[in-house]
Amino acid sequence: MPVQIGLLLFPHLTQLDLTGPLQVFSRIPGATVHLVAKRIAPVPSDTVLSLLPTIAFVDCPQLDVICVPGGTGTDALLGDDETLAFLRSQSAGARFVTSVCTGSLVLGAAGLLRGYRATTHWSAMPHLAAFGAIPTASRVCIDRDRISGGGGTAGIDFALTLTEMLTDRTTAQAIQLMLEYDPAPPFDAGSPASAPPAVLALLEDRMAAARQRRSDAVSRAAARLIAGASTQF
Repeated sequence: MPVQIGLLLFPHLTQLDLTGPLQVFSRIPGATVHLVAKRIAPVPSDTVLSLLPTIAFVDCPQLDVICVPGGTGTDALLGDDETLAFLRSQSAGARFVTSVCTGSLVLGAAGLLRGYRATTHWSAMPHLAAFGAIPTASRVCIDRDRISGGGGTAGIDFALTLTEMLTDRTTAQAIQLMLEYDPAPPFDAGSPASAPPAVLALLEDRMAAARQRRSDAVSRAAARLIAGASTQF
């Protein structure tokens, strides 16, 4: 049977979190890749690009890999019962439950990261613990069947790592070569540890309001998760 891979679509996702892994996964021999959403209708990203789902939740087969990308739209997903229920249902039969960037917060809100190490975008790292996850600052984090990638461009590293696990190293390396994925960034400013202090301060200031909204959304989602767990006993 072909490997079934599903990438979640939702409004205001960061398209790079999705399209980086999508480009890699689409080159896995024999893999079937789905763009999964609540319904078949164009989904706006956080840029001018809109994305069209290939399958709706109700028609989605059992996936071997479920992947949640990140973006500002994840804040709304933290309280989206339909999406969280879909992720919980799929995770029960999936070989790998995965995320890129702040998609890990959504997995956390679904109760799927409790006791697992996970990573996310550096700005959201403090929020993982609210869902019982173990925050891990790494480009790609593997903990049993949970695999998470850091922010944005880490999605390609994540996807190549998972491709090796699904196939073999030669296949993953061949895909890397086909994509000519040989990064040589023009600046050493890709993480808080390496960015010039003035650049970090500038971005922190620009992100302040968005980070507060995310913090509030995480607090609500964590409280719902705790309340839901308590009703099971």
